[in-house]
Amino acid sequence: MRSGRRKKVAQRAAPTKFDPCPPGATGGQYKPLSETEVQQVYDTAVRLLSELGMGEVPERLIQDLLNNGATISGERILFPKEMIERAIQTAPKQFTLHGRDPNRSIHIGGDSVHFGTGGAAVQTLDIDTAQYRPSTLEDLHHFTRLQDALRNVSWFTRCCVATDVPDNFDLDVNTVFALLKNTTKPVATSFTIAPHVAPIVRMLDIAAGGEGEFAKRPFLKAHISPVISPLRYAEDAVDVVYECIKHNIPMSCITAAQAGATAPATLAGILTQSLAETLASLVMVQTICPGFPMVFSNWPFVIDLRTGAFAGGSGETAVLNAASAQVSNWLGLPSGVASSMTDAKAIDAQYGMEKGMTSIAAALSGGNLIYESSGMTASLLGASFEGFVLDDEMHSNSYRALRGIEVNDATLGFETICGAVLGEGHFLGKSDTYAAMERDYFYPDIADRNEPRTWAETGATSAWERANLKAKNILTEHQPTYLTDEQQRAIRAEFNILY
Repeated sequence: MRSGRRKKVAQRAAPTKFDPCPPGATGGQYKPLSETEVQQVYDTAVRLLSELGMGEVPERLIQDLLNNGATISGERILFPKEMIERAIQTAPKQFTLHGRDPNRSIHIGGDSVHFGTGGAAVQTLDIDTAQYRPSTLEDLHHFTRLQDALRNVSWFTRCCVATDVPDNFDLDVNTVFALLKNTTKPVATSFTIAPHVAPIVRMLDIAAGGEGEFAKRPFLKAHISPVISPLRYAEDAVDVVYECIKHNIPMSCITAAQAGATAPATLAGILTQSLAETLASLVMVQTICPGFPMVFSNWPFVIDLRTGAFAGGSGETAVLNAASAQVSNWLGLPSGVASSMTDAKAIDAQYGMEKGMTSIAAALSGGNLIYESSGMTASLLGASFEGFVLDDEMHSNSYRALRGIEVNDATLGFETICGAVLGEGHFLGKSDTYAAMERDYFYPDIADRNEPRTWAETGATSAWERANLKAKNILTEHQPTYLTDEQQRAIRAEFNILY
């Protein structure tokens, strides 16, 4: 190969100096609802809370709500409109989701978009056999290490449940330990019951450097579902809310109503009920502790009304979660929506179609935190190592779409066009072309852009096979040590660490 040709090949293969698709890009371009429709949805949600209210309110919460302006009607608690709007005004509109490494912290709110994880998959798509099997604690450690090396997972919520850990306290403890050991990104978890929170905070303090240090700069948030559809509180989850506020653990309060099952089948109806339920969580949190950070996580879900099967990869899910982000951003609240919840079991055409459609809709609508968007398969029942790698590349393309097109005198290229037309007749090798190559374009690792003969000569591999190889390479080479030996000894001395 000639030296000039070799130099050009090396230049193409080298990473770009400028990131053409950074996380945190601006969304909000897609608005499935008109301004009038947003107002109608909000007004109806407020009416539900003020006239129908919430049921099964725990005793400790009833008194706090009554002191803040709620009223009682039979066995239900009603929220006047002014109480709801006071909660919206009091809630932080933006806040930092800390990483243990400050350089990995993310700022959420406004129109910024970040992809991350969620889910509680009970099955893992085995990286060697390509068959589903029960998820294990080892899988959780491997998933955490894998995503630590993927730039587009902005925060990591445990994506699978360690089904080989039967004791609930050990499960909560070992889940958090896996997060601490394998990543310094912002992380999130769930607590089975409130008494588990304080002991785990002791473990977080060890990782943070001493007693009380975690609360000064919390790098873990809690995923809590304090409302059960339709329109009633869940006492155990409410207890967790109180305990997390006590220990300064920011939270995502998640509503997950299902159209036609626990909410109306009409898309406007489920969006309205789900909004009312998420507002009920917000009122609760702002009543307990005004100004406490909460991600407004309104996740309207869809089922196949013919069979009752979850339909996370549907067009209805895409538009509903986009609308949810639009309404949350209209309220000025940090928004969380669910996306990329493919119903596909294999890494196949259905997988790609459903992932791409739902994730770009959520991103374009401006969802601040897009949950479930990495690695999840099989209607949230499964998690895939190859899926994490493929989805990371998909997110780069989504961020590139969000970035849009920069229009100015230089990029419009009048002089460049004139020079090419009157000169060599092409734009190859021009300084403007090289500059744009670095600045404007994303170059994938997994997607294959070769012509068919070259693809065949290099093994005719599928995207799944290429992602499998990359995932295995990361898991082999990326062995981070984010807890010191002293910290690990201190944690293991107090807790039953199983891996």
